[in-house]
Amino acid sequence: MLSIGLKRKEFQCSKLNHRQMNKRCLIIGGSGDIGSRIVEKVAASNIDVAVHYRTNKDKNSDIQANIPQSRWLGSYYGDLSSEEGIEEFIDSMPKDWDMLVFAPGNHSTQLFQDITSEQMDEYYFIHVKAMWMITRALLPTMIQNKQGKIVVVSSLWGEEGASMEVLYSTVKGAQISFVKALAKEVAPSGIRVNAVTPGFISTKMNHQLSSGETNSIFEEIPLGRAGTSEEVANGVAFLLGDQSSYITGHILRINGGWF
Repeated sequence: MLSIGLKRKEFQCSKLNHRQMNKRCLIIGGSGDIGSRIVEKVAASNIDVAVHYRTNKDKNSDIQANIPQSRWLGSYYGDLSSEEGIEEFIDSMPKDWDMLVFAPGNHSTQLFQDITSEQMDEYYFIHVKAMWMITRALLPTMIQNKQGKIVVVSSLWGEEGASMEVLYSTVKGAQISFVKALAKEVAPSGIRVNAVTPGFISTKMNHQLSSGETNSIFEEIPLGRAGTSEEVANGVAFLLGDQSSYITGHILRINGGWF
């Protein structure tokens, strides 16, 4: 009986050590073009992943099929366009994550005076308030564990601003300020906070442009082409990894020199 009890204890300790060794990453917007590549890249780094989605539920099965099944922690629906939706999402998921990637993907191109108050509210909630509330919900466990990594996928326009993209530039700029400030606050707790700022990336969001418009943009980019979702995911994976262990509060530009 004593032998059986010891073996059971050893098995339980083994399971506990396995859980402790496996890092867990929550990816907001993980079903989008860039988000799904981040999921694959993170899972390939032996990190367990879970995905937030809003409209791409059907894509979750494809994402799951592209990563080792032992790394898949599931998917969570969340409409982040209102405070109520953000709260419901937070209530639906566990809070013990080692890493958070914030990468929701929507975009606006229109004249400033045509932007409605409702649109401003929607973009504020999706890109700023959701980031703020989700991070606040996950931080206590990270602080308790004295380790954590947060990466925000912002935008070149959050740094430089863009005509016809004042709304998008506004919320993306707020993300950058959030990263720089929070990084200083939580660094003593062993938590690193960084961002990537993609430039023109080949995603569905940009496929609506004509070939003439695309070529015109390429002429402005020193590397002369669009970036890929893979290249953005590489940057995120770097900031989540041990190779960036002395980097925090950093804004990693992934834009082909276009600024």
